[in-house]
Amino acid sequence: MNPGGGMDMQAILQQAQQMQQQLMAAQQELDEAKVEGTSGGGLVTVTVSGRGQVEDIRIDPKAVDPDDAADTAQTIADLVLAAIRDAERLVDEIQQQKMGPLSQGLGGGMPGLPGF
Repeated sequence: MNPGGGMDMQAILQQAQQMQQQLMAAQQELDEAKVEGTSGGGLVTVTVSGRGQVEDIRIDPKAVDPDDAADTAQTIADLVLAAIRDAERLVDEIQQQKMGPLSQGLGGGMPGLPGF
C-alpha cells in the first residue's frame, strides 16, 4: 500500500508483467506440445498440436476390408472422428494444465489489460 491508502501501481504492473510472461511461456509450451488420439484399438491415430490443430492421421492397413469398400470407408471415417475426439480431449487436459493456473491467479481478471 502507498501512503494515503492507495494501491501500489508499481506492484500491480510488476504482477501483470510477470503474469504476461507466464502466459507467453504457457502458450509456447502449447505450441510445442503434441498429443495422439487413437481409436479402434490403435487402428487410427491422430496427432494434434497443443493448440488443437490436426497435424497427422495414420490409418493401419488392417482397418481396410478390400471386399467391402463402402462399409470400410464408413468405418474408417467413424474411427478417424473418434480418434480426433480423443485427441481433442487430451488437448483440453493439456490446456487446463498449462493455462488453468494462470486464469485462477488472475482472480477474475484484470480489466483493461490485454489478454487478461
